[in-house]
Amino acid sequence: METKSIEQEHAEMVQDLLKDPNAILNGLTPGSVNKIHSVLGLAGEVGELIDAIKKHTMYTQSIDYNNVVEELGDIEFYLYSLRESCYITREQTLRANILKLRKRYAKGYSDAAAKERADKVEKGCGD
Repeated sequence: METKSIEQEHAEMVQDLLKDPNAILNGLTPGSVNKIHSVLGLAGEVGELIDAIKKHTMYTQSIDYNNVVEELGDIEFYLYSLRESCYITREQTLRANILKLRKRYAKGYSDAAAKERADKVEKGCGD
C-alpha cells in the first residue's frame, strides 16, 4: 500500500476545502467588490510604507519623508473607501480605538497590559 506524502495529503485537503470560485463570483456585489478593492489597495500601500521604513531603519538610508507622506495619504484613501463601504465614520473608528486602548491600558502602557489585553478578556458565568 502506497502512503501519501504530507505534501500530497495537504494538497488534497486544500483542494477539498477551497470554496468554489464560481460560488464566490456569484455572491459578489458592487459593495463587496469595493471592499475587496479597498483592502487590497490598503495592503499594497502598507507594504510600500513598510519598505520605506525598512530602508531607513535596516539600511540606514535617509528617511524619504515625501514618500512616507505619499504612502500615508494613499493609506488614508483606502481607509476612507473601506469605511464608506461599511457605513462607518472616521469618528466611530477613532472613538472605538480610544475606548479599546483606554480599557487595555487603564494604568498606562506596560508590557504586561499589552499581553493581558484586558479589552479582550471574556468573563465566564459568575465572573
